[in-house]
Amino acid sequence: MKSAITISLVPEARGGPFVFWDDLAAACAQAAELGFDAVEIFPSAAETLDPSAVKRLIAMHGLGIAALGSGAGWLKHKLRLTDPYASIRKRAREFAGRVIDVAGDLGAPAIIGSMQGRWGDGLAREQATGWLSEALEELAERAARHQTPLLYEPLNRYETNLFNRQGEAAALLRSLRMPNVKLLCDLFHMNIEESSIADALRAAGSLVGHVHFVDSNRLAVGFGHIDMGPIMAALREIGYAGYLSGEVLPLPDSVAAAKQTMKAFREMNR
Repeated sequence: MKSAITISLVPEARGGPFVFWDDLAAACAQAAELGFDAVEIFPSAAETLDPSAVKRLIAMHGLGIAALGSGAGWLKHKLRLTDPYASIRKRAREFAGRVIDVAGDLGAPAIIGSMQGRWGDGLAREQATGWLSEALEELAERAARHQTPLLYEPLNRYETNLFNRQGEAAALLRSLRMPNVKLLCDLFHMNIEESSIADALRAAGSLVGHVHFVDSNRLAVGFGHIDMGPIMAALREIGYAGYLSGEVLPLPDSVAAAKQTMKAFREMNR
């Protein structure tokens, strides 16, 4: 397994669970100095990243790109893939599609998380999940052109009411005609929703495409109460060889959160 750390370039997300903020060059330098294999970047929009410049930057520091997030589509632009209005759903797919194209140019997957939306207020669950399936298939086809997967992240019940547990989300992905949609398994969300994180990972098996390496309180692993031993054992059992990415609050500060994430990664990935 490989290590990654998160970088947010979205001012509207300030206060959220990202370790480094605003300055991509400085964050990459710090990530490399601490020994991370890669960075996970959350841009305000695809157009705000110059793939050539990003490639030069990560090459200079010997880093990879673990993933690109699309969350600004919701946080900044209020776009959801299951919005009741067709025009907004179309804009949401276009926004996510552009993120996929930049991610693909960087050889990385893109993440669909907060942009998935929710059902209710007159929108039936069946309709919302139908729209989500259609969007994931369309976006996965776009990702396939770059020979990259698309990552779908089940969120906890306080953030969406579509799919909260890995088993439900895995069933959705298995129903799609595109096989390159994988699960982003976030341990914070799983700690809320799963009776056993380890069992959920085993059941998801080869669908696990990315892991947010985070503790129960959204702090760096080791600063909360999740028992990571069984989780790491389950990941090894399913042959997971992807990233453990620290999507954690920058507390007590960014550098301390990053150092603790790396310390935990090294202790548990021996």
